[in-house]
Amino acid sequence: MFISSAFAQTAPAAAAGGDLQSTLTSILPLVAMFVVLYFVMIRPQMKKQKEHRAMIDALARGDEVVTAGGLLGKVSKLGDGFVSLEIAAGVEVQLQRAAVVQVLPKGSIK
Repeated sequence: MFISSAFAQTAPAAAAGGDLQSTLTSILPLVAMFVVLYFVMIRPQMKKQKEHRAMIDALARGDEVVTAGGLLGKVSKLGDGFVSLEIAAGVEVQLQRAAVVQVLPKGSIK
């Protein structure tokens, strides 16, 4: 009564070929963003994690290290998941291996 009937129109046959091209054109920037994201963020982070894991695995008794909390000390004991760190004469702290951030050159701590 108040609403008129609406009829759908069929799309012309020539537009079907251009539809694939417009879909690829709209997806291409999204794919390019993921590729850039991988090379700028994900790949360097994976490389950094691999280097950190190798550094932790190479820890030895007597190494001078810096922890994530800023403690400096010498490694006195090594366990599977933990490290005992001598931060002063007769003072040892037990930390997780992952808390070691950097290995210092010998003689850095006096």
